[in-house]
Amino acid sequence: MLLVAVAIAAAAIAFAASRLASPTSDHTVAGTSLPVRPASYLGVYEPGSPDAYWPVTDFAKAAGRRPNIVGYFSGWTQPFERSFAERVRSQGAVTIVQIDPTYASIQRIAAGAYDGYLRSYADSVRDFGHPVIIGFGHEMNAPWYSWGYGQVPASTFVAAWRHIVTLFRRQHASNVTWLWTIQADISSTGPVRSWWPGARYVTWVGIDGYYSRRSDTFARVFGPTIAQVRAFTKKPVLLSETAVGPKAGQVAKINDLFTGMKQYAALGLVWFDIAQHQGIYHQDWRIEHNPKAEAAFRQGVRDNLTLAQAPQP
Repeated sequence: MLLVAVAIAAAAIAFAASRLASPTSDHTVAGTSLPVRPASYLGVYEPGSPDAYWPVTDFAKAAGRRPNIVGYFSGWTQPFERSFAERVRSQGAVTIVQIDPTYASIQRIAAGAYDGYLRSYADSVRDFGHPVIIGFGHEMNAPWYSWGYGQVPASTFVAAWRHIVTLFRRQHASNVTWLWTIQADISSTGPVRSWWPGARYVTWVGIDGYYSRRSDTFARVFGPTIAQVRAFTKKPVLLSETAVGPKAGQVAKINDLFTGMKQYAALGLVWFDIAQHQGIYHQDWRIEHNPKAEAAFRQGVRDNLTLAQAPQP
């Protein structure tokens, strides 16, 4: 991750924590109902989701607590996985789904060319009738996806985002928490504000970032990005995809992640519990079968999180 001066990072901690903790009307979007409280969400992405649930169960055993957010990634034209969402809900959690427009035209999304698919998706989410967290085109400020920085103009992405949110609202899918998900600032990312669709179209801000090197700390990985976000919105922040890898000193740094999450008053974190062999990272982020990592994670959860209960209409 991009290195920043210690003094700047320390100042960002105090600034971001105070802004994150201050409730404002900017925090809510009509129709959403998930609790908004710092350090109240423990989430997980597992390989095999949404087809299999047993990896989530294994993670819960290792973490010492069942997650209250469980995620999966959805390819373009794939339907909403209602059976998975029902299983997640039966475990007292809420589904987070990242809809990624691979092979789709962002300009055509904005122009309405895929509205039939989107209406079907929105209707399925509405008929499910319980809270769902939805992101679209995650990490758009980074260059590695077809919808991202250097691939698609930021204004085109913003138009597509607004179009999707507007369509869902017209379909009365008011149970959606809209998660605008950016990549934590690194040397190859663009200025996050360029992709901001406006407070009317976002419920929570998601930030994806990893501890991949020994020098990584919360202030280095997330601090600069949170400071940028706080320059234009007070929306609650969720660490929407994160983990600490063995190359970063996993056992020692797990505590730093949890304490930083609490210090910055983030909503919580979603652990990427996957052995990754592609993309810009090549590390095994899992905690299972590593007794020291499991112990550190359990302590981090115990000391820093007070888990929210998903609403039960």
